[in-house]
Amino acid sequence: MKIHEYQAKQIFARYGIPVPKGQPAFSVAEVGPIAERLIAETGNPVVVVKAQIHAGGRGKGGGVKVAKGGAAEATAIADKMLGMQLVTKQTGPAGQKVRRLYVEQGLDIARELYLAALIDRDTRRIAIIASTEGGMDIEQVAHDTPEKILTVSVDPVLGLAQFQVRQLAFALGITGKDSMKAFAKALDGIYKAFVAEDCSLLEINPLVVTKTGEVVALDAKVTFDDNADVRHKEWAELRDTDEEDPVELEAKKHGLSYVSLDGDIGCLVNGAGLAMATMDIILQHGGSPANFLDVGGGATKEQVTQAFRMILRSDKVKGIFVNIFGGIMRCDVVAAGVVAAAKELGLKVPLVVRLEGTNVDLGRKILDESGIAIQSASSMGDGAAKIVAATRKSA
Repeated sequence: MKIHEYQAKQIFARYGIPVPKGQPAFSVAEVGPIAERLIAETGNPVVVVKAQIHAGGRGKGGGVKVAKGGAAEATAIADKMLGMQLVTKQTGPAGQKVRRLYVEQGLDIARELYLAALIDRDTRRIAIIASTEGGMDIEQVAHDTPEKILTVSVDPVLGLAQFQVRQLAFALGITGKDSMKAFAKALDGIYKAFVAEDCSLLEINPLVVTKTGEVVALDAKVTFDDNADVRHKEWAELRDTDEEDPVELEAKKHGLSYVSLDGDIGCLVNGAGLAMATMDIILQHGGSPANFLDVGGGATKEQVTQAFRMILRSDKVKGIFVNIFGGIMRCDVVAAGVVAAAKELGLKVPLVVRLEGTNVDLGRKILDESGIAIQSASSMGDGAAKIVAATRKSA
């Protein structure tokens, strides 16, 4: 689950991570008074207006603007920014509509750095990543100059050690006594926030050092681990459904795991591992999956029907591959759901079904007697080959 920059900075402040003064705005009329208040509090006539969307690269897309002319200029910027369709590398060509803004004090920046905490699945530890190349795409830095990225792995028993803090500070060129102390405090807050808030990613790009030696999180990107939502009832208030895929939200309500992709072959599978393998084998046969969809090991007829509805909601889908191995799940239940959904929705795209496991013969009988044009597959490979051929033919 992703949250907005201003929400992440509110969390940062609770853990002692320095952030600039700022306030969110949900209308153009709010921006002027916020800017006036910030200017009065800081004595700095410069404010920054930032679009709030769940994607990086906002600055390059015109979603971050500096207002040096006070509240009037900030309001003029907000008038153009609020409601715009902001396109970045992470939004895709369609972009994302800007519905919220963040108005923040300007800072006198000396240096821009990069700092992030994330889960390293290889070591099963939290990794702290730092680079002197703040404000840039970290992926590009990793590709062009990997030597400029330092990674520190944190022992979950010992926690973030002081020698690791010093190692990161020296790597970033933070050597002054006051700056070192400020950096250590910020890094300690980052680690504590990451653990306590059940984050999967906490990124600050850039982390800036001001000309007075302060270390401040100029940007903030936080992603929570959805698996921990039972421990965080407060997440419901932070969720912005306008920024999320409506189909994915609906899937969650029905207990289904769904992720939209860019292909044209819909996948309905039980089990995350089998779903991944299904997408791989479709790609291997020259096709492109339109989604990841795991209906789980004990899905009901209603859940299977709902899964079909979600797949067919996309205009890109030219065919559907149902790949079920019935262990806990019964093949006849899946078959009944497939038939019900196909009849209810008036299925018009090719459908290939591979069933194996519990009640497989009954499941195949239900499909055969349904009166619906369904191609049966004897294996995953056979099913993938048939659905790719069928979608390419229909195209």
